[in-house]
Amino acid sequence: MLAAIPAGTIRFGQQVDRIEQDDRAVTLHFADGTTAEHDVLVGADGIDSLVRRTLWGDAPKREHRLHIFGGFTFEDVAGTVPNKCVLTHSRTVQGSWTSIRNKGRDGHQWWVLTSTDPDAPAPADLKAAATGLAAGFPAPLPGLIAATEPQNVQRWVLRDRPALKQWSKGRATLVGDAAHPTSPYAAYGAGMSIEDGYFLGVALRGVDLADPAAVQRALQSYEDPRKPHTAKQVQMAWMLGKVFHHAPAPLRPIRDFVFDHTPFLQKMAGDSNPREINKQLALIEG
Repeated sequence: MLAAIPAGTIRFGQQVDRIEQDDRAVTLHFADGTTAEHDVLVGADGIDSLVRRTLWGDAPKREHRLHIFGGFTFEDVAGTVPNKCVLTHSRTVQGSWTSIRNKGRDGHQWWVLTSTDPDAPAPADLKAAATGLAAGFPAPLPGLIAATEPQNVQRWVLRDRPALKQWSKGRATLVGDAAHPTSPYAAYGAGMSIEDGYFLGVALRGVDLADPAAVQRALQSYEDPRKPHTAKQVQMAWMLGKVFHHAPAPLRPIRDFVFDHTPFLQKMAGDSNPREINKQLALIEG
């Protein structure tokens, strides 16, 4: 992908401090005192997006009161299967693993997810904390964690932000987590970001970027069909986290009985999610 981009297109090590725009251009002000003007600004700068904050002000993050410990290893661990992803749950912890490949090497990444106080300090030993959470889970999850180097273990707290009524303003718009930060429970955050990029590219194709009204129409046509879809996925991910990790203890056996013996979970997550995703893919293929 990098080889397909002309030299000098991507600039690394540049910190944007401030953004301004008018009908003519968007101006980026960098920390080193330099500036750059462009026809369109795409904010792909994550949940703490400066572009989003510049366009629409700040908004508090929504705490999921969950955290993930995750890591990876390229060691050969008994019980692993190539090209496979397995998600398992106890009544309070999700423990999962999936195949990965990097520079010709086959390996696996793993994660354990559970509730937390988001204001509490991180455990001093992330690998030990993950090992404890994975105790009792079937192989190969405990073995994958044991084979992981401590420096390859990380932790992050799950948060998102309220859905925006509008993503674009003037010559600027948002994509990915800048527009719709998403819990990993959607398993779709990166996918939605890629889709955003595709639909934005289609919307801007052939547009006279010197015409501010044409740019605004194009950006609006990009975001209008994306907002309902992404908002639904973000909310579904938030709800799944609550159901799996914040159900009161007396209700957990009932929850598990319903999930194990009725098609409720399959209909809610296994069927509706792929159906909505396939609608977006159909638009791409069309």
